Amino acid sequence: MHKSRGQSRRHGRRSHRHNPWFRQHDSKERNNTRVRQSPQGSSHSDDAAPSTSASTAGSSSVPDLPGYYFDPEKKRYFRLLPGHNNCNPLTKESIRQKEMESKRLQLLEEEDKQGKADTNSDRLFTVNDVKVGGSKYGIINLRGLKTPTLRVHMHENLYFTNRKVNAVSWASLNHLDSHILLCLMGIAETPGCATLLPASLFVSSHPAGDRPGMLCSFRIPGAWSCAWSLNIQANNCFSTGLSRRVLVTSVVTGHRQSFGTSSDVLAQQFAVMAPLLFNGCRSGEIFAIDLRCRNQGKGWKATRLLHDSAVTSVQILQEEQCLMASDMAGTIKLWDLRTTKCIRQYEGHVNEYAHLPLHVHEEEGIVVAVGQDCYTRIWSLHDAQLLRTIPSPHPTSKADIPSVAFSSRLGGFRGAPGLLMAIQQDLYCFSYS
Repeated sequence: MHKSRGQSRRHGRRSHRHNPWFRQHDSKERNNTRVRQSPQGSSHSDDAAPSTSASTAGSSSVPDLPGYYFDPEKKRYFRLLPGHNNCNPLTKESIRQKEMESKRLQLLEEEDKQGKADTNSDRLFTVNDVKVGGSKYGIINLRGLKTPTLRVHMHENLYFTNRKVNAVSWASLNHLDSHILLCLMGIAETPGCATLLPASLFVSSHPAGDRPGMLCSFRIPGAWSCAWSLNIQANNCFSTGLSRRVLVTSVVTGHRQSFGTSSDVLAQQFAVMAPLLFNGCRSGEIFAIDLRCRNQGKGWKATRLLHDSAVTSVQILQEEQCLMASDMAGTIKLWDLRTTKCIRQYEGHVNEYAHLPLHVHEEEGIVVAVGQDCYTRIWSLHDAQLLRTIPSPHPTSKADIPSVAFSSRLGGFRGAPGLLMAIQQDLYCFSYS
């Protein structure tokens, strides 16, 4: 893939054997909007954080002394301190951070030497952090996007609140992706709510009294997740995952179905062919709600799967016979919904406690995830082989985990497959050569 860096970001079946490697090419374009990240932290794995022992820091001939670190550059031992000290800040954490940064720079250099985000839409809805609390919303139009000079324009609408967004989803009323569903956090006396905004409000200016399409808001306390239904048996409905509860709401009638759960619902997705809503919980449970059942009826749990840690993302595959899920232990599993058995596991993802998304693209046959170590990993959907690990273009930081979006037709109908990566105020594009 070729990489570009641009001015502004969104919240199959080609075998990997035919996919070219990602190449990167840098441009000097920059973005003046900061992209909102998911809840974040830091972590490490064997490939991201080399050991701090003397045998790895120097050579095998240098003895490993407990409490000391051998610096191969200065060829001498330094005492390790249990915590930070202004006079001698050499700690295990600082050594690990130095080695991680060195590995990241090395990988970036290798990327340059080699020839080498989550729908096919040509628009990305963005939620950007602002310096004085809250968020700023907008849409990036990718139509006509070209590399290596990546130029994108972000359309904003200043009439709407800048409240923090807990969850976001595209919604389809007039046509595909015609609206945006936002779950907003409550502030002081103002309760949380789910707001449906026409996407056209972000594309062109409208007078205050002229609001195209449906624009409505529903009072919903503290949603962890949301999903829009494209199933004909739950037409014009959306779901919100709350603390120990799932709400399914009709935007036309306002009618709600409530389903009690034993845990917080962190991830959701509707099936299209079957009238099912899949939910991933903090307890590690994944269950499906049969939308034909009433909220007080029996037997509404149609399927039940179990992870060992909190489930952060669920993705139903096209034939609706398999489901992929990731959790806060860094585990990514592909489940057979007919047998409720795990049929494949994707190794290498790094997560300890963050609510990180998972991107599945059947048309290209890949799975994409960004770990807490700030590395973007790409696996083959069909055999779980790790195809590529892309280091962050910026130094690893708890506050700067990259966000990515993949499209099979980046920039429009005639576009090529590509990966967009947002980090701090920069947008990078990894496109096929």
